[in-house]
Order: sequence, then C-alpha cells, then structure tokens
Amino acid sequence: MRLERLSRVFPYPITTESRRRKLQRFLDLPHLTISLIWFPLITYWLITYCRAGQTLSIAIDRSQWGRINLFMVSLIWERRAIPLYWSLLPKLGNKNGESQTTNLQQVLPLFSEYKVIVLGDREFCSVDLGNWLREKGVSFCLRLKKNHCVETEHLVWQRLDELGIVLGTSLYFQGKRVRKTRASNRILSCL
Repeated sequence: MRLERLSRVFPYPITTESRRRKLQRFLDLPHLTISLIWFPLITYWLITYCRAGQTLSIAIDRSQWGRINLFMVSLIWERRAIPLYWSLLPKLGNKNGESQTTNLQQVLPLFSEYKVIVLGDREFCSVDLGNWLREKGVSFCLRLKKNHCVETEHLVWQRLDELGIVLGTSLYFQGKRVRKTRASNRILSCL
C-alpha cells in the first residue's frame, strides 16, 4: 500500500499531501513495532485457530528488489504464507547466519505451545543454522543444493546429483548427515 493512496481514503478534512505527511509521521513513531502491534494479533490468531501441541510450519525466505534485501519469516496456513516477522538486511545476499537466527529468535517464543518445523530454501541450508535450530529443539527441513553430500550408509558419502534424481522429483532424508563436500567434517543432521 502506498502512502499516497492511503492518504486519499483517510477521512480527515485537510489536503491529501498533509494527510500523507501525518500518516508518515504516525508510522515513524518509535513505539510502533512489529512485536508490540503485530505479535499480539498473531498470538490471538494462534489461540483461536490452533490447538496446543499442533505441528505448525514456519517458512524463512529472502527477497531482493534492486538494493532492497528483505528477510521474511512466515507461518504456512492452508497453503498461504502469513507474515510473522520481517527485516531489511543491511547488505545484499543472505550469507549471514547471525541475521537468520536473530530473526527466528523474534518469532519462536510465539510458538512455545506448538511443535514447529522451520522450512528453508537452498540458500538457508547451513550447518550453523541447522545446529542452532536443533539446540532450540526446533525441527527443520532445509532444501539442499545438488552439490551437497549425504551419508547414504555409515561413512559412505554421495553427492545429491550422483543419486540419479530426476528434475522435479522430491526426496526427503530424515536423520541423515549432510555436508557441503566429501572432505568436510562439519556435519548437519536433518530433523
């Protein structure tokens, strides 16, 4: 929603430009934060529509429009993504695991009564993120790049692109160890 459009429909007997400036000043108030305004609405929604102990999926995603780099945490509900938390990243790309964990830390307390599964695309498949989620007791499913290696048998590592997976096919490896290369000793356990 653009401020100009919102100011046109705002019922206030002053010029549109004055209404736009008033709305802009209102939205810049320091106490208008996601945690103070949006989180109570999400909590109310969870209490109303979800029962304690229910399994809920949270997706993490990053979008980039030119120089704007947005990190988003969303609740997946009936094939829709409900935004929970968002932040602008200070740089392009998503190589910073600290920003991922910081943003997830904002949201996870809302789900203390529920079982949570964090879903992430290929750009979020990091050993550090997986280990952090495991320490928090959160299940996760992170999409892997085709050059990652999976331990198919004890101490037998195979690249995903060597498994003969046809494009468009989904495989789910539960409890398998994953690493970026065969020679690496940094290990990640899924779910």
